[in-house]
Amino acid sequence: MAVATGVRPRRSGAAVTGRAPTGAGAPFTGRDRELKELRADIARTGLDTLSGRKRPRCRVLLVAGRPGSGRTALAEELARRLERDYPDGVLRSRLTDADGTPVPLDRTARALLAELGATAAAPAGADEDELAAALRGALTGRRVLMLLDDAPGAEHVEPLLPDEPECLVVAVARGPLTGVPDVRPCTLGGLETAPAVDLLEWYAGPTRITVDPTAASAVVEECAGQPAALVLVGGWLAAHPKMSVADAARRLRELPVPEGQEGTGRPLARALHLAYGALPPLNARILRLLALAPAGPADAHTASALAGCSVSAAQAALEDFVARGLLRTVPVDGVPGAPGALPPQYQVPGALAPLLRALLETTDRPAEVELARARMLERVVRQLHSCRAAAGLDDPSVRRRVAELPRPLRFPSARVAEEWLRSRLPALLAAARLAVEDGGLDTLARRLVSALTRALGAHLPPEEAGPEQYGLHRLVLDVASRRSMPLEQSAALLNLGDLDARAGRTRMALGRYREALGSAREAGDPYATSRSLESIASAYQELGDWERSADWYRRGLELRLTRGELADEARLYGRLGEVHGYAGEWGESLRNWRAAAAACRRLQDLPGHARALSGAADAQERLGRPQEALRTGAEAVECARRSGDGRLEAAVRLRLAEALERLGDPAGAEAHRQAVEVMDVTVRA
Repeated sequence: MAVATGVRPRRSGAAVTGRAPTGAGAPFTGRDRELKELRADIARTGLDTLSGRKRPRCRVLLVAGRPGSGRTALAEELARRLERDYPDGVLRSRLTDADGTPVPLDRTARALLAELGATAAAPAGADEDELAAALRGALTGRRVLMLLDDAPGAEHVEPLLPDEPECLVVAVARGPLTGVPDVRPCTLGGLETAPAVDLLEWYAGPTRITVDPTAASAVVEECAGQPAALVLVGGWLAAHPKMSVADAARRLRELPVPEGQEGTGRPLARALHLAYGALPPLNARILRLLALAPAGPADAHTASALAGCSVSAAQAALEDFVARGLLRTVPVDGVPGAPGALPPQYQVPGALAPLLRALLETTDRPAEVELARARMLERVVRQLHSCRAAAGLDDPSVRRRVAELPRPLRFPSARVAEEWLRSRLPALLAAARLAVEDGGLDTLARRLVSALTRALGAHLPPEEAGPEQYGLHRLVLDVASRRSMPLEQSAALLNLGDLDARAGRTRMALGRYREALGSAREAGDPYATSRSLESIASAYQELGDWERSADWYRRGLELRLTRGELADEARLYGRLGEVHGYAGEWGESLRNWRAAAAACRRLQDLPGHARALSGAADAQERLGRPQEALRTGAEAVECARRSGDGRLEAAVRLRLAEALERLGDPAGAEAHRQAVEVMDVTVRA
């Protein structure tokens, strides 16, 4: 269990209430020898220096110990004391998810790059090697302290190590990191008796500790000096002011050894059973179900949805858990209680998470657990819909729809919705992964992924939303493949292809578009088929393969012609005009631009008509028809002017000015340029 840092313990005789106040964290206490050794290891000569070589990489310190030993707290305290020595900041990342699975390297590297403000170096779809290299590049020339918590093994740490010798990495793990060169380990046991008693006193208050110091030492012995176990026993004493410290020691001794915890995990398991057994039934159920909270953090609304109880009952339970040492608060931005402030979040300490999952498996039926998870995910979907809607609160119809939502789901402004989305993003992404991996909630999973994708697009810029959307579309593809849903497969492949194309991976995008076409044809969906055909054509156009691009655009056009979709016909005729022009096939280009202009005229689409006429004028000039080109260009200018689109009119005029200059009419060219300057002043004004 990680305990809060930066707070010195209260000594016996200090004025305390006998129970840790709600939201208060346990103090960091003891570990003076370990801190001194770790600080000395930073400057200690390494193997490279001894051999006469310059140190090629950062120094790596390891804090090793079992969960509950206070290993994270020690690492955080070390980081707090060293942060002034690392002016470029402290980066933190947890390498194991709340459910005990290792965090993929790409997620960790991407999160660290975001903290460094280097998201541009992490395009959507980049693989692990690219992201690890980008991270090392972003750290070059910086002096950063990186804290990697709960590392599952050396293979999860080594790729993240900076090549910058001025950086420092502090890793936290259960055991040695064999494979990381020149790592400096510090292995933790239990706390010494004096600081362990201080920790117990923080929760229980000084009176009972002072009157029976022998019993306090007995509790420390039963807990093997483990900070996490001591916090839970202290919380139990705080919740039972009439119980003595001797009662706590006796009860710990009498508790049976939990199944599977016969080894050194026994003290923490016994302490949890002591604390858990004192909870009312509803609170005990809420605590067990918190093991289902994605990525760990949860608020009262999440707890309420999991347990099917009122929000007020869930909030009271969460605050009680904090006071008992069963939960810790997670800092959130903003002032609590202020208008639009985000609700407080709480997290199960990492050392307790597997024990609570075991309790959930042995106490609750699988159907009850599935229902709780479905309730939680359904609430997330509704809140994501509200989050997306908040981006359009300027629209009266959107405001009316939002006003019909229950008050806890509403966001007062787009800014608050964006803050919520950013602060909850790790948990929201974890919820999406959880829903997909569950296998029994595929309909809910698709709704959740869709809602999250749309919310990201509504509130975050494309370069920031793209990487997360890439992972979400992969999840949709997993569900669609598992459930044999070709239309959903096609949509996911098209979205992934678009993100690949935006990141410059055109050939990879082309492969996805071809797969999407196969799935669209299997589904018999004309829209998905048309979109796939056009995407394939666009990819070939990007690759400079004009012949194949024109062929695929023509296939898309034929499908649109059979369906009488005039607007799409006009657009595709224009694309064909562009591609044939790139290929130097100006006759074909002119024919297609004319067809595009005719379709736009029928649609009364003035901007589209102006663009098509401008393209036709260019083709006419290339074909040696200068007078026709000038007439068509003038017609394009007039059409753009009538459309009211100043930017379009300026672009068409400048294109005509270039043609006039090439054809020996500099006065005419200058007239159009002057008109553009006047328009530019008008637009800016």
